[in-house]
Amino acid sequence: MNLTGNMERTPQRPLPSGYGPRTTAEEIIQGMDLRGKVAIVTGGYSGLGLETARVLANAGAKVVIPARTPDKARKAVASIPGAELEQLDLTDPESIDGFARRFVETGRPLHILIHSAGIMATPEQRDGRGYELQFSTNHLGHFQLAARLWPALKRANGARVVSVSSGGHRLGNVNFEDPNYRHRPYDKWEAYGQSKTANALFALELDQRGRTHGLRAFSVHPGSIVTELSRHLTDEEMNAMGALDAEGRRAYTDYSDERKSVPEGAATQVWCAVSSQLDGKGGVYCQNVDIAPLIPEEKIGNIPMTGVAPWAVDESSARRLWSLSEALTGVNFVLE
Repeated sequence: MNLTGNMERTPQRPLPSGYGPRTTAEEIIQGMDLRGKVAIVTGGYSGLGLETARVLANAGAKVVIPARTPDKARKAVASIPGAELEQLDLTDPESIDGFARRFVETGRPLHILIHSAGIMATPEQRDGRGYELQFSTNHLGHFQLAARLWPALKRANGARVVSVSSGGHRLGNVNFEDPNYRHRPYDKWEAYGQSKTANALFALELDQRGRTHGLRAFSVHPGSIVTELSRHLTDEEMNAMGALDAEGRRAYTDYSDERKSVPEGAATQVWCAVSSQLDGKGGVYCQNVDIAPLIPEEKIGNIPMTGVAPWAVDESSARRLWSLSEALTGVNFVLE
């Protein structure tokens, strides 16, 4: 990773990278030497986060894995060389501040920050502030975390932030008037879509504000992967998604560009974190180990799985979300 190349906004169109939907995270990292690099991977103790943390560590990076309950995560991360396990609850502002303060006070630079933790399609729940839990966990917690870690990101002089979004962003734009469902009926999938759109918009605006300091940010759709993320879904819902086999186990029986294994699902976020193909680029939504195409406005009613909806890469919405996030968290996120 370096600071060379075009520092303007990167076009939302494929490079092409030469990779594809069957590429694995191991293939992306092959031959790389990440010794001396420090990475934080939220959700790095399960699913895509665990695979991401593992391949980064195997390439020599020092990986810090925050978990709400570190004791429960300890067994999962035991196989990751030199991994540091820390306490962090993304729905608790004091926990976020405490984790970030402890890291910043070590004086270390933070080269890679991957926002991989998240929840999906949960029953209506709220955090301690009364905020809708998917928006709180998936977006607001990560917004505050990046803000508090900014001194360490700046020290890296070329950091990358990867915000794990989803093709589910197509299910909902951010409702700026009522993001926390105080005045409208709760819909678990709409709320998930809102949080995933927020992930993409956050990366867009963070890249805009951070690029003069060498920071570049990306959002990622990893694909559809059967992990613990689906724990709130019924077997009927999983079957409708083609994710229930003949024995009733939660697994795909066939794979496609969209359906992936965990190693394939982790590939795009690892690529965004380390690939030299993205030097001097940022602010884009990525999929299948490449920059995703923008879905044309005229096809918005029939959105394919490949591509990003215009509302998730809209610059004015990204600025508006940043202001809303500052207001809701009480965090003044100024990059200077």
